[in-house]
Amino acid sequence: MDIQTRPDPVARARELGAEIAASADEIERTRRIPEALLGRLHDSRLFRMLLPRSAGGDETAPALYVAAIEELARHDASIAWNAFVANSSSLIAAYLEPAANHAIFADPRSIVAWGPPNASRARAVDAGYRLTGKWDFASGCRQARWMGAHCHVLEADGALRLNRFGRPTVRTLLFPASDATLLDTWRTIGLCGTASDSYCVNDVFVSEAFSTTREDPTLRRERGPLYAFTMQGLYATGV
Repeated sequence: MDIQTRPDPVARARELGAEIAASADEIERTRRIPEALLGRLHDSRLFRMLLPRSAGGDETAPALYVAAIEELARHDASIAWNAFVANSSSLIAAYLEPAANHAIFADPRSIVAWGPPNASRARAVDAGYRLTGKWDFASGCRQARWMGAHCHVLEADGALRLNRFGRPTVRTLLFPASDATLLDTWRTIGLCGTASDSYCVNDVFVSEAFSTTREDPTLRRERGPLYAFTMQGLYATGV
């Protein structure tokens, strides 16, 4: 079944509703999505609603996307949170070269997870960056196959890299999840199943092709209207 004939994402979310609701207590207790349910979420492509079609996604219209997240949230908030974070993170594909997108998203179960920017910095080196740092609140990291880090960049002379607007640039660096150490820090009284843990990396090399910045819309490779949205607004749909 191709994208054109597949039921809309709201219907796909609704079909999983009973199973999600039945798993809600287990999700909170174990702080993980059960493997069988995670597989069905992948099969239903509910983590790929915002991924560009050119990268193997469904490029879903925003109204349908929001409705699908709402439908998931009717059954379990952690599932909805995981879905909106995975989808929001996949928007980075609009800025990456096709070869990088293929490396990250050709695996139909690949999810990208990351935490918000902090004081960590990457060092510019030949053909890429060396990255050391720790980030928090990486929702979905336990099922992610790729991780990301948002950070300022130090040039070889120690100066901060500036964007074309004259401000220190924030660059997103992407690397396999196996390069990161996950830290079991997410122990809360609710939304336990989001697994919003911390993670750290130590002197990881990230090639230039697996990095980008979303500060400058002229760098966006995908020109469709979905990718012209302010990304922070799409993150907020899960809240």
